Amino acid sequence: MSEKNTQNQRLDYLVEEFKADSDEYKDLKTPEDTDGKQRVLRSLMNIRMPKELSDEVLSVQDEYLAERAREKGIVQLSDIPIIRNGLSIWQGDITRLAVDAIVNAANSQMLGCFVPMHTCIDNCIHTFAGVQLRAECNRQMNHLQERFGRNYEQPTAVPMLTDAYNLPAKKVIHVVGPIVQYRLTSGLEKDLADCYRNTLVMCRENGLKSVAFCCISTGVFHFQNKRAAEIAVDTVEKWMTDNPGVMERVIFNVFKDEDKEYYEELI
Repeated sequence: MSEKNTQNQRLDYLVEEFKADSDEYKDLKTPEDTDGKQRVLRSLMNIRMPKELSDEVLSVQDEYLAERAREKGIVQLSDIPIIRNGLSIWQGDITRLAVDAIVNAANSQMLGCFVPMHTCIDNCIHTFAGVQLRAECNRQMNHLQERFGRNYEQPTAVPMLTDAYNLPAKKVIHVVGPIVQYRLTSGLEKDLADCYRNTLVMCRENGLKSVAFCCISTGVFHFQNKRAAEIAVDTVEKWMTDNPGVMERVIFNVFKDEDKEYYEELI
């Protein structure tokens, strides 16, 4: 049997299992086309609360996501050129990167994005890591809520480390970036710098030698893209100068052409 047929069978199986797992959508009509089935599966994964899933379903999910990763194309560290001093820019889907850690722009609940098919990086990372990622985030948040109270939310710029599960990366570092509600302040700029600095400290403490940063706090968090890039590059360069030999590579992962141009001007 071809891998394509096997992958289609996995998709069919997972759609039905995730439908059965959902009280609200168990009777949902399954589309006949592959793209439609993929959208349904992703949506059901997106809205699923962290809870147990059978080992059999998890195994098929992992096989399915591993093949999806191969289909999208895994990008190795050696595929990304160094511009200078261990710094790189790479434009594209961060879930393709086989690095020690990728950085997720998380929200303060730290459980991922629950909006079906949302295009935010939080949604993409949780989708292609698999349901285990939300479960681990939930376990860590439960421990923190036991310690600090049931209303605890993750503070801005305090990173959380998890496994990456079905992503090519080894780890995911989740960090809550500052939100610009009215105007940009020096405090918000410091918070953004702390996101980068604290993430690099976490890499150092856990022996992670390569990290890919997303454009933290831009987009829906309204941090001006050019200023965010300036803070990112300046903070990372200063930290690497103060901590020589700790990081082998820091990648600024961009999606928009606008951000790529800003980082190219800075590096």
